[in-house]
Amino acid sequence: MFGRRLAIAGVTALVMAGMGGCSGGDAGAHGGGGGGGGHVSTVNGGTTPSPNTVSGLRDEVRHVSAVTTRATRPHLVRQCTDATRRVKHTGRTGSGKRRSARTWYTTDHYQRCGKVRHGTETYRRVTRPEHWCVRLDDVGGDRSHDDVWYRVTRTTYGDALGAHDHARLKFTPQGSGC
Repeated sequence: MFGRRLAIAGVTALVMAGMGGCSGGDAGAHGGGGGGGGHVSTVNGGTTPSPNTVSGLRDEVRHVSAVTTRATRPHLVRQCTDATRRVKHTGRTGSGKRRSARTWYTTDHYQRCGKVRHGTETYRRVTRPEHWCVRLDDVGGDRSHDDVWYRVTRTTYGDALGAHDHARLKFTPQGSGC
């Protein structure tokens, strides 16, 4: 048993050491150190990019604001009522042939609570959630693969917004299209 644990610990150490060597530290390792003012957005603060990572030249960014509408829903309030329940008690006395049981009842008072509808309330319902998009040219280094929109996180959008036009970007998209 101890030998198996030792082997598993050794394999785990090797995997962690291998993964530690993959994480980048400087911009030159990711292609952002060239003289063109390029900016690279790496995933998870510079850790190893996921298999869904895309790269290309920044073309355009777009912020699509959320659309909301007023709607109504039932207003639920907590309502409690006093209630009672009958509780059975049993007491045993004696032993052997002289053993007997005595039963008596008491009334337990408690509150029964639940949510009940009490009118309606208005609220803001989101019909289209807010999202951020980046359009890339030369996706994956293919010069013919241009004008591709990707949905991104707010932080990736901020990085792309601050980057120069046609700067090389690398990120993991939330989805395709905008």
